[in-house]
Amino acid sequence: MTTRIPVGISACLMGDNVRHDGGHKRSRYCTDVLSRSFELQPQCPEVGAGLGTPRPAMHLVECDDELRLEEVRSGAEHSTALKDWTHETLPGLAHLRGFILMQKSPSCGMERVRIYNEAGHVQHRQGRGLFAAALMEHYPLMPVEEAGRLNDDHLLERFVQRVFVYDDWMRLREAGLTPKALIDFHTRHKFQLLAHCQRTYRELGPLLSDLSGGRLEAVAEHYISAFMAALERPVSRGAHANAMLHLLGHFRDVMEDDQRRAVAEQVDAYQRGEVPLVVPMTLLRLAQRHHPRDYVGGQEYLQPYPDQLGLRNRV
Repeated sequence: MTTRIPVGISACLMGDNVRHDGGHKRSRYCTDVLSRSFELQPQCPEVGAGLGTPRPAMHLVECDDELRLEEVRSGAEHSTALKDWTHETLPGLAHLRGFILMQKSPSCGMERVRIYNEAGHVQHRQGRGLFAAALMEHYPLMPVEEAGRLNDDHLLERFVQRVFVYDDWMRLREAGLTPKALIDFHTRHKFQLLAHCQRTYRELGPLLSDLSGGRLEAVAEHYISAFMAALERPVSRGAHANAMLHLLGHFRDVMEDDQRRAVAEQVDAYQRGEVPLVVPMTLLRLAQRHHPRDYVGGQEYLQPYPDQLGLRNRV
């Protein structure tokens, strides 16, 4: 990579002292590891809205079907200031390719945020922070994840993969949408899609067969919405094994039988849970290096993100 991908992040996760108690929640994984590939751009909605640091603890209160950001003790309301800041800020975040949010925050929490009633009792625990909700509504394709959930290797791997795919898509749109550009995008990401969802894989290919007339824009919007939704789905070992064996089939006429069997054995070992994904994937990349196939070499599935992140060592 020559440049890092711009990704937004809650400022407290960068170590900025913007929490209500004047502290931070620095994520060393974000600042020390993900920052090698991502240009992390911090935002703190509450500070942006003019609330001081330190400041009284706040929570979300449901009142007349509306969520209000209120101080826990005094009940002072700050929803208007936060929503105004969010409305002004969101258009300027269009260049971002993802966002990492602080969990449980009444402004940044992506899920499982506590919602209180007017009597001060927990009404439910399935809320979403005011800024997080607006961000995800304004940019429905943008990959968004909470820092706490990134401790799960599979969620982390899917988030990073989605950021790189979304970056590729946004660069395509910035360069100008054409039928060739859309088909090329589909071609290089085909095996990623196959691994995540065979049904979506089967549906999207035929969708691109007719891009004539005024269909291109509508098809592209439908295509990328379905594609990004598919990438959010977990990938089973069996689905990865199926995709890798399909790739291996492209070497049938150039590899010796014993070489192909050696790769297939490691694919099977991965499917049984005996080795991580990096083992058979490395063998496939070696096969491509020794027996170059143009179609295989163009597949992002072989290297969807930098090796230095080490994500395939843990899934």
